[in-house]
Parts: sequence; structure tokens; C-alpha cells
Amino acid sequence: MESSTSTSTVNANRLFYASCFALITTAFSFSIRAGILPQLGEELSLTAEQLGFINSMWFLGFPISMVIGGLIYHKVGGKAIMQFAFFAHAVGIILTIYSGSYIGLLISTLLIGLGNGCTEAACNPMIADAYQGTRMSTMLNKFHMWFPGGIVIGSLVSKFMTDAGLGWETQIWIILVPTIIYGYLFFGQSWPKAKVEEGATLSGNLKAMISPLFIFMIICMSLTAASEFIPQQWSSIILSKSGAQPMLILALVTGIMAVARYFGGNMVKRFDQTGVLLGSAVLATVGIYLFSTQTGAMAYVAAVFFALGVAYFWPNMIGFVADKIPKSGALGMSIIGAVGMFSQTIFQPITGRWIDNDLEAVAARGLTGDELELVAGQETMRTITIFPIILIVLFTFLYFWMKNKKSKEVAAA
Repeated sequence: MESSTSTSTVNANRLFYASCFALITTAFSFSIRAGILPQLGEELSLTAEQLGFINSMWFLGFPISMVIGGLIYHKVGGKAIMQFAFFAHAVGIILTIYSGSYIGLLISTLLIGLGNGCTEAACNPMIADAYQGTRMSTMLNKFHMWFPGGIVIGSLVSKFMTDAGLGWETQIWIILVPTIIYGYLFFGQSWPKAKVEEGATLSGNLKAMISPLFIFMIICMSLTAASEFIPQQWSSIILSKSGAQPMLILALVTGIMAVARYFGGNMVKRFDQTGVLLGSAVLATVGIYLFSTQTGAMAYVAAVFFALGVAYFWPNMIGFVADKIPKSGALGMSIIGAVGMFSQTIFQPITGRWIDNDLEAVAARGLTGDELELVAGQETMRTITIFPIILIVLFTFLYFWMKNKKSKEVAAA
């Protein structure tokens, strides 16, 4: 990989790989936690809503550190932010293992979320500053490939360890492996400077962020995050009686996402971010709807549609801001990602409540056992389809908005 920065001391190659391992840490914390939810609920006698609040701490820590990281990125530098990420990840992982209580899990999950947010706050602007144009979009997609890629590895590790009778504590230790690797790779490295002058000033960032386009993207980001994360985080519970293996569904979804993101640069070059986002919303709607109606082998078909739908959401929302609103800088990228994660602190407990309510409603109809859990899970999935359906409308509007804007710019030139 070639660095596009003029700072000769910056090793973009090493920084990029370190970023990938940091994102793998984030992915492990997501997938392994999803895999051990049933064990945690059983051992600690937690309700689905309580598990939802534990999940929400992961999503709450993320936006807090992303916003703070974005605000201080050009003051303290990406290196300092990633040093805190390493501390938060390491302490959060160890505390998770030794807490053994609901409150302890809330605190440890919050710490891990803070480390995850620091990773996004530091690595997204670093990649945006180190590479130009389509190359930047390509590298952002390849970087974000390792969130689903890491989830594939983590979910398979979780499944095999659970099948082998290993406890959830042992599975959490695995998250330390990529943590140690990224800490080593980042050690002693210099970071690239901002390539857009106004993007390196807080006033320039804030001015760009009060634009209608940025505010519109904030709304879209909350919905893309809900469409992507809710079905994945709750797969072990919602799909447990569908006739498919939930962790294999998660591995299939994230595996396809990883491959799709590897080729994300080509998709953006052909359809631009707006076309890619609109097509993604359509496929995500189809996938989630199929999850709500299909069982057995067809659940894996639903997973394919869902994966192709959500694969390009996150990197291209970040890429859109970096490319179309460059003066928002590191703060703009951090805020847009933070909104996506913060929205989940609201939606995760709500989803847990939906599951509890659907279980109660279906039980009142006389269903029991596996049939009860299957029908309730499908009812919840059907409710979740509202998120990508709204996105189809919003991204259609965005597509024509940006097309019209581009036509005016060409005419003025």
C-alpha cells in the first residue's frame, strides 16, 4: 500500500494493519458477547431486557469516546487516542471475566465500548488523511471489512468453544489476542496530517456539521446502525428455534459482508456512495423480512440478502462524510459513527422489550416450547423491518438530491 501523505515518517502500511487488528478486537467483543448471551442470562438469571441493557453499554461507550476522540483528535493525535483504547479494552476484558454480576457486566461492557469508539475515532480520519479519492474509499471499505471479518472468526470461535463445554469466561480471554497485536503495531508510530486545512480546525468542523446534508446523514446513520446491529446482536435469541444455527447465521452474514467490503471501492466507483446506500437498503429490507417468515435452510438464504444489504452501510456512511463533507474532518466522521452507536443504546433495550412482549403475547395464544420461541422471534424480526423500509425512502431522496447538486455544479463550471 502506498501512502498519499507527504509526511515521509508516516508508515501508512503499518498503521493500516494495526487499525485492522484494533477493529478485529471490536468485532470479537461484539460476536463473542452475542454468542455467550444465553449463557450469561442463564448463569446470572437475567431477563432479555437486562441483557439488552448490557448490550446497550457496548453501544453507549462507543459514541462517548468517538465524540471526545473526534474533538481532541487534532490536539492530542491518534496515537494518544489509541493508547487509551488499549487501556480500555484490556481493563474491560479482564473486568468482564472477574465481575460475575449484572452491575459488573454493565461497567466492563461500557469500558470495552469506550475502547471500540476510540478505535473508530482515531483510525477513520487516519485512513482518510493517508489516502486520496477512490483509494480512500477503497481503504475505508477494506478497514471496515475487518469488523464483519472479525465477527466471522469470533462467532465460530464462540460456537466451537460453547459446543466444547467451555465457559463464557474462557471465550472472553480470546478478545485479548488482537488487542495485544494492535498495541504492538501502533507502538512508536507517527500519524498523517489532515489533508483539508479547515478539517483540522474545530470551528471548520462545526460549521460543516450544521449543514442540512450532515444533519440528514445523522438521521440515516441511526437507522442504518439499527438495521445492521439489531438482527446480528440478537441472533442467538431471535433465531434460536428457526431450524438454523444462529452463530452459523452470524458467521455467514459477516463472512459475506467481509468479502463485499473488500470490493467496496469498485462498487463506490461504479454507483457512488448514494447508489450503493440505496441498493443496500432494499436488500436489507428483503433479508430482514425473510428472517421473519422463513425457517430451516431458507434462513440461510435470508442471511445472504441481509448480508449484502448491510455490508456497505457503515463504511460508506463514513466515506460519504469524508468525501462529500470533507470540512467536517475527524470530528464529522466521529460524530456520524457515534450517532449510529448511540442510537443502539436506545434500540437495544427496546428490542429486548419487544422480545419479552412478543413471547408474552404469543404465549397468550396458547403456543408453548420451541413453537412459542420461533413465532415470537419472527414477530420481533417483522417489527425490525421498519428501519430499512424508512431508509429506502431517505436514500432515494439522497440519491436525487446529490444528483441534482452535481448537475448544478457542472452547469456552474
